[in-house]
Formats: sequence, C-alpha cells, structure tokens
Amino acid sequence: MKQATASNEGLADALVTTAFVTMAVINKIGAENDLSLSLIRVLGILWDRRPRMAELADYLGLEKQTISGLIARAEKRGLVARAPNEEDGRATDVFLTVDGAKLVKRLHVQGQQALAPIIEQLSASDQQLLQKLLQRMLETRKR
Repeated sequence: MKQATASNEGLADALVTTAFVTMAVINKIGAENDLSLSLIRVLGILWDRRPRMAELADYLGLEKQTISGLIARAEKRGLVARAPNEEDGRATDVFLTVDGAKLVKRLHVQGQQALAPIIEQLSASDQQLLQKLLQRMLETRKR
C-alpha cells in the first residue's frame, strides 16, 4: 500500500467531503420520495442493467436475504419485478418496471437540480475534466 502524501490527503479529504455533500442530497431526495438509501442504490443499478439477484447482492455488498427483502418491498410498490434468467432458469433476474423507470428518471432530475449549484461553480471545461478524472478513478475500482 502506498504511503499517503500531503497532496493525497488533501485530495482524499476533498473526495470525502464531496461524498458527504452528495449523500446529503441523495438522502434528502430519498426522504422526499419515501425511499431508503439501499433502495435508491438498487434503482440506480437497475437503470441500465438487468442483473441476477446474486449479482445485485454482491455489487451492493449485501447478504442474499437482505437483498431479497429489499426487492420484495420494491416489488410491492410496483418499482421492480423478477423473472427467471434467460440463460440459467435457476437464477432470477431483477429489473425496473415502467413505474420504477419513471421514478428513476424523476430521481435523476431531482439529483441534477440539487447538485447544479455546486457543479455550476465550475466552467464547462472544468466540469468535463472533473468527470473524466472521476471516471478514471472509478475504473480502477472495477479491476
């Protein structure tokens, strides 16, 4: 493990503070829409993919029992549905319903609006650079 330098510590502090500000926005949006943070995470993941239940649990770092209960509650609200996996009928996929997709779109707009005052402090080129750098940092997490 690399030893932290003063510049790394400053960047780490800025990232943590940014995460706190972003999480406060997400928590507020969740409260306004009667959604837990875990359910918001699930809905965000399901926006552009249809994972197996086990994959979803692994991605979120949750036990299979926990994710099953979370998905069951979301199903009751009409936000998600389950179906057998097309390649492996023993596995179950989870995906957004039409109502779930509409909710995710609305949450996305709310998040964009809430974060706009912070983001708009940067020039367009700085915004693009920050996005590129953050994406690069997150890519290393996937390896």
